[in-house]
Amino acid sequence: MAPTLYDVKPEPGDLIEVFRGTYQHWALYIGDGFVVHLAPPSEVPNAGANSMMSVLTEKAVVKKEGLWDVVGTDKWEVNNSLDKKYQPREVHIIVRDARMLVGRELSYCVIRGNCEHFVNELRYGKAESRQVRKAGETVMAAGLAAMVGIGIVALAGTLFGSSKKEKEDTQ
Repeated sequence: MAPTLYDVKPEPGDLIEVFRGTYQHWALYIGDGFVVHLAPPSEVPNAGANSMMSVLTEKAVVKKEGLWDVVGTDKWEVNNSLDKKYQPREVHIIVRDARMLVGRELSYCVIRGNCEHFVNELRYGKAESRQVRKAGETVMAAGLAAMVGIGIVALAGTLFGSSKKEKEDTQ
């Protein structure tokens, strides 16, 4: 069950991670029940498979919306875990900068400039996406596994193929 304001009380400047199923959407809490977030055209609560269309868009709009309008029925949490890595900027500066961007259309790239990059840039001054990094690590691991698998098949073919050829030559 999704938390309520009675369970979790975000503070201005907090990052809100919304679990959309196959990915996470990110927003920045600015106070009074509102968040600012970078919203590609398909970013709506409970978007499901439609949210995957976000990877095809090149522009997104910075929106100020109610936390509950953004979250919908999805699970969410305050996630400032990069505080361990970076010093957050001053809260009034984070909120001021977020408010100044509302209504602007920005470039959007799921790999280099998504909603997580956007909120981390506001909070820490660093455009970073752990979601993209994790996906990249998964792709790299899968690629490495595939290369190792191909190498094993090739090695097996060489080892076992040569003994078969030797048998044919001796007959």
